Amino acid sequence: MKKLLSFIWMLCLLIPASAEDGSRLWLRYTTDGQANVTCNRQSPIVDAAAAELRKGWKGAPVALTLIRNKETRALGEEGFRLSTSDEGRKISITSAGERGLLYGAFHLLRLQETGADWARLDIKESPAYDLRILNHWDNLDRSVERGYAGRSLWEWDALPSTLSDRYAEYARANASIGINGTVINNVNASSRILSAEYLEKVKALADIFRPYGIRVYLSINFASPMQLGGLPTADPLDKQVIAWWKEKAREIYRLIPDFGGFLVKANSEGQPGPCDFGRSHAEGANMLADAVKPYKGIIMWRAFVYSPSDADRAKQAYLEFQPLDGQFRNNVIVQIKNGPVDFQPREPYSPLFGAMPATAQMVEFQITQEYLGFSYHLAYLAPMWKEFFNFVPHASLKAMAGVANIGTDTNWCGHHFAQSNWYAFGRLAWNPELSSEAIADEWLAQTFFNARNQQHIPAAHKVRQMMMQSREAVVDYMMPIGLHHLFAWGHHYGPEPWCAIPGARPDWLPSYYHKADKEGVGFDRSRNGSNATAQYPDSLRRLYDDIRTCPDEYLLWFHHAPWQHVMQSGRTVWDELCHRYDRGVQQVRNFQKIWAETEEFIDAERFEAVQSRLSIQARDAVWWKDACLLYFMEYSDMRIPYDIERPIHRLDDLKRVKLPIGNHECPTEQMLNERR
Repeated sequence: MKKLLSFIWMLCLLIPASAEDGSRLWLRYTTDGQANVTCNRQSPIVDAAAAELRKGWKGAPVALTLIRNKETRALGEEGFRLSTSDEGRKISITSAGERGLLYGAFHLLRLQETGADWARLDIKESPAYDLRILNHWDNLDRSVERGYAGRSLWEWDALPSTLSDRYAEYARANASIGINGTVINNVNASSRILSAEYLEKVKALADIFRPYGIRVYLSINFASPMQLGGLPTADPLDKQVIAWWKEKAREIYRLIPDFGGFLVKANSEGQPGPCDFGRSHAEGANMLADAVKPYKGIIMWRAFVYSPSDADRAKQAYLEFQPLDGQFRNNVIVQIKNGPVDFQPREPYSPLFGAMPATAQMVEFQITQEYLGFSYHLAYLAPMWKEFFNFVPHASLKAMAGVANIGTDTNWCGHHFAQSNWYAFGRLAWNPELSSEAIADEWLAQTFFNARNQQHIPAAHKVRQMMMQSREAVVDYMMPIGLHHLFAWGHHYGPEPWCAIPGARPDWLPSYYHKADKEGVGFDRSRNGSNATAQYPDSLRRLYDDIRTCPDEYLLWFHHAPWQHVMQSGRTVWDELCHRYDRGVQQVRNFQKIWAETEEFIDAERFEAVQSRLSIQARDAVWWKDACLLYFMEYSDMRIPYDIERPIHRLDDLKRVKLPIGNHECPTEQMLNERR
């Protein structure tokens, strides 16, 4: 048997790479397997697990066993044990729950595709969080807010009668990395999603997702009782409003018995909420929690709030939510963005984490690259998320959510490497202790490189190094040493530190954050400024509050530093900015060289697609570097050091670049055409 398997693998290694479009994601194992799979129980989920193994597993017979004993109960309904016996001639996957068998099956296939030795296995796995969920910012017109991979997957006009093949493939991909929930509509929600017409459409999606262990959740508009139900108020303490939500919950659960619950964006960026009626976030969340509690539903209440006030925007979520600690029902989870402002390429963690010990909390990451170059820039985000977990213990959280980067593009995510962020999110939601490097290795082995081909290994290692450096490179060429929110108005793609829109809120404009003047640059959040440092634990408060000890990467986040201030790097603030911007440009150019070396190992279609994206990224990096350094130079009145590459643009020319808001078609190409 082992000789036959070795011969099969050798044949696979000799087959040349063929053109691919990325539609198979990391699930590229051949489907010509004829594995012997037995099950002691049949159900849609167990059948899906068995079918996956029969298609893709090339090894010994596999037994899927649903059993409730002391060992499996300790692993939980989604945990599993994967073991081999009889010198590798038998494989067993056991679990107390059907989803555990599904995750075990996908894990076994992952081991096969990453070149692991499956002859002697004894693996026990359980997810860190019961809820591992994607948030889709998809609108009912199929546009996607902050989405850069085409239109929404959900064909609302065709549902429920016509079902796209991609729905099952989407669910299968999520199940393969342990994601078990999906919020299918935008947090800026239309109340129509709760209408009878749309609930039938949601049911059709839920029926497809269910065999892959995925529950459906909905974002709701808090004013739905008024907009959809015709009530005069949405006051969460009003008896008619309470009755309306309870009836709506009954209606939903009759259609979708395993419906997960609601995600709510309230009193944020113009969205209605309980504060409109003089009620607190806790009172609004609890009313909804009571409506779904009989069905074991949950409420995910977002803490992304900021009011038109004089308070530092970075402080506002803490100020509004921390006093509410202990007031939320036990089926409410407060969903908090990883940083205190808004998904910037680098932020310190939000101090709200850990500040509400009596309240369940979950972190919200952004997988889609709203502030990291859309799907035109390579930015592997696992190191960014691991950075968050360096400060926030994963055990202190109840769940993990990610804003999805998925659309109708053939390769799902717009950029082939953007698939790695979807993959990394799922793997970290399952196990936050996995290293960024290990996840990258897994993804590369399943997506681009044959893990059993020794010739592929050096190239895979170089590409993994490129991935590991990519997010830091983006920080360098966009907003190094704590700069943030220097983006162009509306679309957040290119640089516009000079942006000034008459009548706009100050905290929507870059100058609110960089505060550049003749003396220096940066936002003073020390005790002498907004005192945002006081929201952090004492050890970090002292570290961040002192400009002499504040880490370089957060310096301009917490301090208005003089241009001549000497940083821990030994350079002045101005020189460090120049060197960081230049380093980011050089790194992206080096990525182009690394990728060029992989050409013989990658199919031509995907190789050329990634090469094209890296070319755009390299041009964008220069655009960012020139725009920011030329702009800040007007304040610093200092020269760019001689060893830094000279700007190739003029600041006046860059200030005339105006990209249409909502245009996601290669902004750099449009900019270059306009300048011609």
